[in-house]
Amino acid sequence: MADGLAGQVALVTGGGRGIGERIARELASAGARVAVAARTREQVDEVAGEIGGLALEVDVTDRAAVERMVAETERELGPIDLLAANAGIGNVAGSLWESEPEKWWRVLEVNVLGVYLSCRAVIPGMLERGAGRIVITGSGAGYLPGASSTAYTSSKAAANRLAETLANDLRETPVRVFLISPGLVRTEMTDDHFPDDAPWTPPELAPRLVRVLASGRADELAGRYIHAEHDDIEDLIRRAGEIRENDLNAIRLQR
Repeated sequence: MADGLAGQVALVTGGGRGIGERIARELASAGARVAVAARTREQVDEVAGEIGGLALEVDVTDRAAVERMVAETERELGPIDLLAANAGIGNVAGSLWESEPEKWWRVLEVNVLGVYLSCRAVIPGMLERGAGRIVITGSGAGYLPGASSTAYTSSKAAANRLAETLANDLRETPVRVFLISPGLVRTEMTDDHFPDDAPWTPPELAPRLVRVLASGRADELAGRYIHAEHDDIEDLIRRAGEIRENDLNAIRLQR
């Protein structure tokens, strides 16, 4: 497969299981040195051990812990070329008015504050070195109609918007920010909420997309919303000028 990443250092949050684990494995298979960060020590130890990476037990909602995560990654592996800001948790049970406020807010903390703190910690070094890429895991849940669970959908709407506006803020710099949707991937978080005949997305697609974005071939698509299954990344790369000119692959209100 093309898009070798030898020499790159990648930090993957939420890398102990699910989509994050697959992203970590894909990047390592492409030659990157990978730091695998998550809250569960056993998971990060297992994944990092199998890919020859660095295991980091981290709560992405804790500013000091996130800053230590970045410092340890750069001390052990080298300057970070890619942040895959993937850590996220699912919804709380029940209706909003029946939910526990702490549990509801925790979803926002992990899915939004965690992305903010992770990006905030890596960007200064990327700017200083004159290179860097960030891939934020968004979701169609942030804009698709019909949802009734409030915490996860609200958090992903915020993450989607954060990614685009951060990309805008960094437009005149050498740091590129991408927003991806992995699709509906069967994981521990989704398995109990969707039927077997749901339109499941093949789990390998999001990791392959992150690999292409890490390669630099898609830098002109920074800030665009890219779906791992419904978008052909090679086609988007070829049409990057048209996509920017016509403001395509963007979450917009149409009237």
